Amino acid sequence: MSQLARRRSRYGLTSRAHNTSEAGRAGPAGGPAAGRAAAQARAMAKLLSCVLGPRLYKIYRERDSERAPASVPETPTAVTAPHSSSWDTYYQPRALEKHADSILALASVFWSISYYSSPFAFFYLYRKGQCGFKGVFLALFPVLFLPGIGRWTNPQYRQFITILEATHRNQSSENKRQLANYNFDFRSWPVDFHWEEPSSRKESRGGPSRRGVALLRPEPLHRGTADTLLNRVKKLPCQITSYLVAHTLGRRMLYPGSVYLLQKALMPVLLQGQARLVEECNGRRAKLLACDGNEIDTMFMDRRGTAQPQGQKLVICCEGNAGFYEVGCISTPLEAGYSVLGWNHPGFAGSTGVPFPQNEANAMDVVVQFAIHRLGFQPQDIIIYAWSIGGFTATWAAMSYPDVSAVILDASFDDLVPLALKVMPDSWRGLVTRTVRQHLNLNNAEQLCRYLGPVLLIRRTKDEIITTTVPEDIMSNRGNDLLLKLLQHRYPRVMAEEGLQVVRQWLEASSQLEEASIYSRWEVEEDWCLSVLRSYQAEHGPDFPWSVGEDMSADGRRQLALFLARKHLHNFEATHCTPLPAQNFQMPWHL
Repeated sequence: MSQLARRRSRYGLTSRAHNTSEAGRAGPAGGPAAGRAAAQARAMAKLLSCVLGPRLYKIYRERDSERAPASVPETPTAVTAPHSSSWDTYYQPRALEKHADSILALASVFWSISYYSSPFAFFYLYRKGQCGFKGVFLALFPVLFLPGIGRWTNPQYRQFITILEATHRNQSSENKRQLANYNFDFRSWPVDFHWEEPSSRKESRGGPSRRGVALLRPEPLHRGTADTLLNRVKKLPCQITSYLVAHTLGRRMLYPGSVYLLQKALMPVLLQGQARLVEECNGRRAKLLACDGNEIDTMFMDRRGTAQPQGQKLVICCEGNAGFYEVGCISTPLEAGYSVLGWNHPGFAGSTGVPFPQNEANAMDVVVQFAIHRLGFQPQDIIIYAWSIGGFTATWAAMSYPDVSAVILDASFDDLVPLALKVMPDSWRGLVTRTVRQHLNLNNAEQLCRYLGPVLLIRRTKDEIITTTVPEDIMSNRGNDLLLKLLQHRYPRVMAEEGLQVVRQWLEASSQLEEASIYSRWEVEEDWCLSVLRSYQAEHGPDFPWSVGEDMSADGRRQLALFLARKHLHNFEATHCTPLPAQNFQMPWHL
């Protein structure tokens, strides 16, 4: 059975409803009794569809650019939107559905809490002879059916479930357009794009496998040690411990947005953010299927039809470790007038899976493929923009798709290990380093150095998250290390001892006045720096690393180093989570 067929049977029972409706249309030929039986069968099928159907959160306001939805067989007249400008939902669940959903939501919260306290809860229930399990089950079992009965009596929901079933049967543009007017449990949303859909991937063996896309693997901690059976046995306890730490405490600390309780608390805010993107920004939601089977929740805002030239460029946004596209960093390029594609990490909101590096890269891969092959953007028209931990997927995309136009990293870092050691006890240093390298290796600098295009780093001068000491110690900001590693890779001769020293002095400046003072002290001649770099590029080509500065004086290397540092890094006087203003969203410098 195909995946689409499984989805139909699981969420909509479309085949049963379809067959029943066919029998109903043929019913009058068999007499009144047959017609009544067919009508009862249709009603029961619709009731079962409502019981097993997804939860409906909101019906979006009709946009002026859209006509009223076409009529759907066996549904009431299409719902028209009120003329209110508020974001509040106007899907009004019946009292039975509303109260039953509240009970089930509360039960799911308690279930999530019990997951973390499961050893204690299991011991208690075991002492009680497991009566607790039976009592809870018997109490909640009837409640499972109450929302469906309430939905069945609600014409709005009946119309929605009919549209959903029709879309699962036939994903026509008209059915998808009607379905886009509803916000519901994303697990029931049909898949819009498959990772194998591009024809080039079907014909090539170099694309990702079902196990995932290619990642840069860390070097062994103890090189030169013979990999004997005895050594493997000795390492086994440490490897098991690292695995358990990464898959329990580590992953949740690194990506708190994947924790169910946090998502439950943010649900009203996320629904409001989705409404804003759909109703005010003409956002189009889509589900992408990655090569590991995870379903990725995306939102696309198309500005190509506007008068703004930047609307021809697409900005793919990579959110932070507790960020969602509904309320995340996509607002910055949106305000700047760009076309924007946002997506949620695996395990965040509508996306499935867990946010480990391999899953993150798999998700980013299908997002870029979707942008190129479905949305119609050329790689040269795509800008990768990331905030905080989103720098990992952004740098992976830049490394894997070297033709993308530019990369902008806001409040990002070079490597996860120093930041992980900052929040863990010193006695855990070996365990933390091993766990990060083996399971949570966010090696942003290593990946960024594989990209040859324009890069802009935005450093928050009051960042309290990616500093390894205190926010006031700007030299402990790991954005500095990201810049230094990038410049040392691209311009190793310029970033020799003199160049490295003067760039460190410039990075230590805590204000724009101090930066300008250091810049003027070394009398940086920008025209001269540009001519030197352009001459080298014309003679040797654009591929890095460059040997420019090899036969240059120490003062010349200092000037070039300061010039390059200033072009690749901009300061923003704010804390880590302050939204970046649209005027600070600038394209990276390039020759």
